[in-house]
Amino acid sequence: MILITSEKLDTLLELVNSGKFIEAVLQTLHYVSVAMILGGIFGLLIGVVLTVTRRGAVLENRTVYALMNFIVNFFRPIPFIILIALLQPLARVIVGVGIGDKALIFSLVFACAFGIGRLVEQNLLTVPSGTIEAARALGASPLRIIFTVLIPEALGSLVLGYTFAIIAVIDMTAMAGLIGSGGLGNFALQHGYRQFNPWVTWAAVLAVILIVQIVQQLGNALARKLLRR
Repeated sequence: MILITSEKLDTLLELVNSGKFIEAVLQTLHYVSVAMILGGIFGLLIGVVLTVTRRGAVLENRTVYALMNFIVNFFRPIPFIILIALLQPLARVIVGVGIGDKALIFSLVFACAFGIGRLVEQNLLTVPSGTIEAARALGASPLRIIFTVLIPEALGSLVLGYTFAIIAVIDMTAMAGLIGSGGLGNFALQHGYRQFNPWVTWAAVLAVILIVQIVQQLGNALARKLLRR
């Protein structure tokens, strides 16, 4: 049984005073921000392609759709811990290293792109077909339909989808320590779990919960505002 002693609490206070705890928080936020910016853009592109190239869509192309659908279905189910190992050789080619922050961010972006791509597709498919057909009847080009009808009409749902993705990425960052990166997950593992210090572990857990709550509340508020337009 692990005793929660004052010495263990003092260790946590030392980590806070030394700046290591704040550094772990900032590292997590950095990983998530970069992954969501890059992965979010790639994911949006993938989702749009999947939506507009399917049967009956504005840019129907069964070959492109089948290829993209296969690629997304191939990579999306792979557990992140396995994906990190799988992408390590590619990370060395793209970012120059197979471990550390760059390799982690590369893996996060890769995972985000395919996960968000499917979320975007699902949300864009909720746009009523009648709205799209009306735009086509008025002579709108496919690109105009995508940027002025399809995405704007699904914007509220997309915000909720991206909010879900942010929280998923925060969870993924817990694997950072496996390839020599930092963040709250690694902080809890190194200074909490391995040192048998529940104070440190719970501090990291509470920090993650706080970040998730803030993200969820902001996402819900923005989506609610967009859905009421």
